[in-house]
Amino acid sequence: MRLSDVRRLIEERELLALRVGERRVVAVPAGFLDDEGVIPALRGTFTVLADGGMDDTEIVRWLHTPDGTLPVPGTPLDAIRAGFKTEVRRRAMEEAF
Repeated sequence: MRLSDVRRLIEERELLALRVGERRVVAVPAGFLDDEGVIPALRGTFTVLADGGMDDTEIVRWLHTPDGTLPVPGTPLDAIRAGFKTEVRRRAMEEAF
């Protein structure tokens, strides 16, 4: 994927990026991508969480925080990757309100 494509995806909020490290470089979590590119279900999930008041750092943290009550073991991101986007978004809405 070209850098210009990544920048466009970040601008369109199909991807989130955070500044990390000592030099504050822009980084996209690897789990947001698969062999096909960006995981399509993420954009709507980002929107639900942002509408609930979370900033990008909080959204990334929430997606990577283990939750033993999900239909699959692991994090909300793992559940999205396993096809449970509706369940994750339902929980995101509950979290926000």
